[in-house]
Amino acid sequence: MAEQPLTLLLIEDNSAISANIAEYFTPRGAVLDFARNGQQGLQLALQHYYDVIVLDLMLPQLDGLTLCKTLRQQANRHIPVLMLTARDTLDDKLAGFASGADDYLAKPFALSELWARCQVLARRNLHQPHQLKLGGLLLDKQRRQISREGKMLQLKPICWQILCLLIEAHPRPVSRSELYSKIWGDESTESDALRSHLYQLRKVLDKPFNKPMLKTIQGVGFALELNSNE
Repeated sequence: MAEQPLTLLLIEDNSAISANIAEYFTPRGAVLDFARNGQQGLQLALQHYYDVIVLDLMLPQLDGLTLCKTLRQQANRHIPVLMLTARDTLDDKLAGFASGADDYLAKPFALSELWARCQVLARRNLHQPHQLKLGGLLLDKQRRQISREGKMLQLKPICWQILCLLIEAHPRPVSRSELYSKIWGDESTESDALRSHLYQLRKVLDKPFNKPMLKTIQGVGFALELNSNE
């Protein structure tokens, strides 16, 4: 069976570099989209399906680190991100990984190495389990769908993230600090923001059903409580 083409978003403001990558990748079966600035790149990344995103750090309108952080907060699935930049110090690389990057390649680079790294990232992500079943809940990360007892739950992005974290952690409870860290990172947010999102999550996850699933454990955090028939 023939392999599916590699779909790639290249967010790079240097047209010469973009042209070189396209010239090397296209004959090898890759399908590329291009963005010349960070805002355009983020919009494309959130609206379309890509196997890998190659992201420059120094971009007009929105820098690569901020773009990657925003993508991790808003995307409905994990999209592998390879940062491509002239910044190659250890601190730069650590900042890239902290923002959510999966790999890091410094300029100048060999096109063959970039191609190999993109293939590895795409294969690794493909083999991650996209569906997770937990009692009456079915999580499909690739399609960004969660259902309970066969009924689709229409969740806003932050509520989606909270429920995903609770599903993946079950039966371990997740503390407030862990939710804040994984959802907002180092970004400042209102102190009652989490409470508001949890309220919205309960309205969708629990109120239409006979028994609540989202449990508050005083002094510990939050967990999912499954019924024996779920």
